[in-house]
Amino acid sequence: GCADDAAGVAPTAQSVRLHLFDDSNPATTATIVPMTEDPATGVWSASGSGWVGKFYLYEVVVWAPSTGQIETNLVTDPYSLSLAANSTRSQIVDLDDPALKPAGWDGLAKPALEAPEDTVVYELHVRDFSWHDPAVPAAERGTFRAFTETSSYGMQHLRALAEAGLTHVHLLPSFDIATVTERRADQVEVDEALLATYAPDSQQQQAAVTAIEDQDGFNWGYDPWHYTVPEGSYSTDPDGAQRILEFREMVQALNQSGLRVVMDVVYNHTNAAGQNAKSVLDRIVPGYYHRLNLEGALEQSSCCPNTASEHAMMEKLMVDSIVTWAREYKVDGFRFDLMGHHMLSNMEAVRAALDGLNPAADGVDGSKVYVYGEGWNFGEVANNARGVNAVQANVAGTGIGSFNDRIRDGVRGGGPFSGLQEQGFATGLFYDPNATDQGTPTDQENRLKLLGDWIRVGLAGNLKNMPLVDRFGNAVLASQIDYNGQQAGYTLDPQEIINYAAAHDNETFFDALQLKVPLATSMADRVRVQNMSLSLIGLGQGVPFFHAGQDLLRSKSLDRDSFNSGDWFNALDFTYQSNNWGVGLPVASKNQANWPLFQPLLANPALVPGTNDIQAAAAHFREVLAIRKSSALFRLRTEAEVTGHLGFLNVGPGQIPGLIVMTLDDAAGEVDRRREGIVVLFNATDDPQAFADAAFVGSSYTLHPVQQASADPVVATSSFTGASGTFSVPARTTAVFEQVRPLTEQIDLLYADVDALYAAGEIGIGQRNQLQAKLKVAKKMVERGKLEIAAERIGFFIDQVEREVAQGKLDAAAGAALIAAAEDILDQLA
Repeated sequence: GCADDAAGVAPTAQSVRLHLFDDSNPATTATIVPMTEDPATGVWSASGSGWVGKFYLYEVVVWAPSTGQIETNLVTDPYSLSLAANSTRSQIVDLDDPALKPAGWDGLAKPALEAPEDTVVYELHVRDFSWHDPAVPAAERGTFRAFTETSSYGMQHLRALAEAGLTHVHLLPSFDIATVTERRADQVEVDEALLATYAPDSQQQQAAVTAIEDQDGFNWGYDPWHYTVPEGSYSTDPDGAQRILEFREMVQALNQSGLRVVMDVVYNHTNAAGQNAKSVLDRIVPGYYHRLNLEGALEQSSCCPNTASEHAMMEKLMVDSIVTWAREYKVDGFRFDLMGHHMLSNMEAVRAALDGLNPAADGVDGSKVYVYGEGWNFGEVANNARGVNAVQANVAGTGIGSFNDRIRDGVRGGGPFSGLQEQGFATGLFYDPNATDQGTPTDQENRLKLLGDWIRVGLAGNLKNMPLVDRFGNAVLASQIDYNGQQAGYTLDPQEIINYAAAHDNETFFDALQLKVPLATSMADRVRVQNMSLSLIGLGQGVPFFHAGQDLLRSKSLDRDSFNSGDWFNALDFTYQSNNWGVGLPVASKNQANWPLFQPLLANPALVPGTNDIQAAAAHFREVLAIRKSSALFRLRTEAEVTGHLGFLNVGPGQIPGLIVMTLDDAAGEVDRRREGIVVLFNATDDPQAFADAAFVGSSYTLHPVQQASADPVVATSSFTGASGTFSVPARTTAVFEQVRPLTEQIDLLYADVDALYAAGEIGIGQRNQLQAKLKVAKKMVERGKLEIAAERIGFFIDQVEREVAQGKLDAAAGAALIAAAEDILDQLA
């Protein structure tokens, strides 16, 4: 309907009336408007005029099982698009109102994204991003608007990452949440200057944070109240529609900086149910929107009242909400919290609805919107108990991504619920053991080889049908490698895996390594351990995912669950002066049992990284992104491409433990015209390693240009000796080598492209001959060493292709492919 309509689904209600208010003032009295039910649908509706901008509530008279009696509820609209501050009333708005759009909004151009596998995600909290940024005006810190401050330290950091190869910023929940008071003036904050005077292992910081934890402005936000309204505390004015404008300003600013925007969405539960004041759905249709057990009580395996998305109207609310964010706010991706608590059919409905959005009708290309989530299998829905649910194994084939706990546990060591000091592939298991008991050296070596297999599976996009040689020397499929009783490989397409080693949950990677590596490990080597994690995630197939600050050695002073630990423990410093290590013992409620382990570490001055250490990690991350971006071989798009181009050496029982050798072969030039092959050596061990293979004898591999110019002097000492086919890699180093295809062969491939277009009837014989003549001359000039003339001829080739496209004589996509290949050759001739 139009903006002056009101409608709500309440089929069990005895009556529903609309309470209309001129403003958000609690003292303002309502105009009460009767609503009429359509008995066929249970939809109650009313119409009027001049309602836009007014506030409203529904008065619903309904029997509530939580109290066992008829209740008269004054409740906000679950389909709200705007709200009064602190969600006291819904507001009627027209999202198409020009006043709610930043200049240029309707014509906003999205950063280029050819395929989902080109995605690289950086997970960020809106408040963290700018709360401690001195270049952001105080009133805008912690808000959507901070992203529009282009000269801020945070935005400079994000732009540098985008230039290197980052594509998406993932924002923790940014819809209306129930756990933060929205007006800045009502929020209570700690005295950070005072906390900074306390000892690094003191209990005083956490005591101060805990004392006001529910009165400050910080929470992760996994507490949904209204699914389709931007969170008011992130707006400079939480009362009304300003939040809509500012959310759009944020999306626009990030897009204009080269970054797409992902929203973290939490449709699997609500903050409250029953007659609670923050309950919405359950006060309109009691017992319908939530999942119940056999006794009729709420299921709460998510932490809170679980929603029942297997019910038609809960699925509709979820899909409608997603479409609103995608169409009206131009959100580029969605991360589903506890996705496994939804049905597979729910997620397929979301995907189908997004795929139905097109630029002409909706202003966005929904097929480019990436969907992923947590496919964990637990609770009352585990093992398809309530229907086929959207867990890891079940989403294979849908194109929907799921988080990869296999590579996470392999890289870090242990798991979210195991010993904090259990080591992993990057953190020293077997080759640099810590002082804890992790079994005999043989036990540790065998375990390390298993973790290596998990990581190889992850580097191959977790494809279930990827052929591998396991640690025993058996030829197996990735699905036959065991991960804690499950199949390690489970996807059917590389876009279906989110590879990660750290996220907002659990300890940051830096905090984990501080617990896991031997105490005597130098800070320089700790940085190299951190960088190994960035490389293992960033150079694999699928979609790499990084926790904001993972590239800055981010610490939360060992807090394992900082959802309500305030700005103090969640601080991000984009000035690179501090990583927030040693700012006090973490909050007692989640961490007190581990304080005796933490205290000596936090008090140890040798464990504090300096700004040079932080900047070394930051530079390494940008290099990883640049290497990934440099070749499509790191971003293969199908199962067939991965199985056809990717392989592993140094496998089986005789392998060098702690060294993964990944090969990306492209002899025919199907994927990467510039490179015949890439070899990546991940040497996690604390010793230099040499690896030789007869297949490489006589090859001419060179260190990747990004690493030749690296900020890290150590990686530049990596080498390849063609006579013996030997790669040499320093300790705790990832080295990327490439064999560049001769320029004459690259020109031959372009020549063949022109032939293929002619054979397909895309161009005529005259066009073909003119284009190929230019390429013939360019090839001859390369053979004679006259590179300037060769470059000139390639330039003429590009000019002709552009003319043919402009005149409608050549398909634009085909022309773009020719130009891209020619420009790559031109780049090498420069």
